[in-house]
Amino acid sequence: MSSVTPASPLGSWVGTDYEVVAEFGELMPTGVTVTDEGRLFVSFPRWGDDVPFTVAEVVKGEAVPYPDPTFNEWSPRATADTLVSVQSVITDPEGHVWLLDTGSLAFEPWLENGPKLVEVDPATDRVVRIIPLDPAVATRAIVQGVVRENYRVGVDGIALSADGSRLFYCPLSSRRLYSVATDALLDRSLTDEQVAATIVDLGDKGASDGLESDADGAVYATAYEHSAVVKRDADGTWSTILHAPDLLWPDTLALAGNGFLYVSVNQLPRTPLFNGGTDTRVPPYQVIRIHAGARPIRLGG
Repeated sequence: MSSVTPASPLGSWVGTDYEVVAEFGELMPTGVTVTDEGRLFVSFPRWGDDVPFTVAEVVKGEAVPYPDPTFNEWSPRATADTLVSVQSVITDPEGHVWLLDTGSLAFEPWLENGPKLVEVDPATDRVVRIIPLDPAVATRAIVQGVVRENYRVGVDGIALSADGSRLFYCPLSSRRLYSVATDALLDRSLTDEQVAATIVDLGDKGASDGLESDADGAVYATAYEHSAVVKRDADGTWSTILHAPDLLWPDTLALAGNGFLYVSVNQLPRTPLFNGGTDTRVPPYQVIRIHAGARPIRLGG
């Protein structure tokens, strides 16, 4: 592996200098995260496929139910105590892994007690706590030359600034990047209008799904229309760090302590939910990585 891939304008090159970390023949990944010890965790939401477990650790290239098979078993009578459909996973500064359970099957209405955040300690591989979420708080995308009508989705990608003062975010069906003051989000005494007054429109970034940030102030975005990953430096300059036509729908980004940027690739536009009821996916699905030469943000850690 080379150290850092040169940045170039989008579309001017095909970057194949990436490494396939894991491949999944049946399970379609979305979320991905890596601990500072190098442990890799992936989420497989229940969006219509037969999903035996919705969170896994990748061990020697194989997906192993995490934290255990029982907690991953779907049960309509135990939605508060088991995982329903986990869309995202993330590592915190203490090294704990958080699971975002949407509590919804195949984008249907939330199940009672289903939406929740789950904290897991990888040192013991046990659930530390479960935080229930109130379901109430919980444009066209041209992908590979095809106009997709289904992507009218709100805020999807989020990432913190290096100092924690701003939260970057982007709607899935928008090409704009925004940030909002984190202290305003934390102040429950402020009105929606007062919080909105702290929002900054950072301009066009292309259509993207996942966001990530690094300790030097850069923001990374998955440019799903172009099978690419782009980077916004702290000065606002955009560049391409990964571009490969085979990477249909780069979804989630995770910057690890070893300087690698991990990307889940899942062929989302070919799923029945976003393809007129027809499944045209061609497994395997992948988690790949490329050396970004950057440090992850570890606020408070």
